[in-house]
Amino acid sequence: MPRAGLSTAAVLTAAADLADREGLDAVTPSAVARSVGVRTPSLYAHVAGAEALREGVTTLALDELADRVGAALAGRSGRDALQALADTYRTYATEHPGRYAATRRAVDADSPALAAGRRHTDLVTAVLRGYPVPERERVHAVRLVGSTVHGFTALQASGAFEHSNPEADVSWRRAVDALDVALRHWPEDGA
Repeated sequence: MPRAGLSTAAVLTAAADLADREGLDAVTPSAVARSVGVRTPSLYAHVAGAEALREGVTTLALDELADRVGAALAGRSGRDALQALADTYRTYATEHPGRYAATRRAVDADSPALAAGRRHTDLVTAVLRGYPVPERERVHAVRLVGSTVHGFTALQASGAFEHSNPEADVSWRRAVDALDVALRHWPEDGA
């Protein structure tokens, strides 16, 4: 019998909190069961196993992040929207490193996390509407934005920028400036 007051949402939140504190690899059924005060078999009333637990954290994190990005984009367009999108991802990665790591996991085609991930593509596409990127080129522009934002964020999280000047914040602003220029001057048909 499941513990009173314990829900799947509470289990996934506890797992996401554990990921933020100790890393995504620390998210195991036994560790999460301990954190919510139940025995491991009791956890299976809420999640099917280790992979379902990690997939649940991925979906939770993707949804949380999409909600934040959506709120940040409200009423913005062009360079302002691009900066808001990029800053929201970077801030989330800093505040929630385990959750952010979960958003970078590959998921199966039938995973609920896939639908949550599509929200991010839609949000980047919304930002691109403020730029003269032809619709047939948008997939490439979405990939460029994602690669730049996630690549910079991952490198910074790994400590890659700690040993040189200027500070990473300066390079971050320049990276977003460069993205803005690239999007405003998108090459026609890949030329």
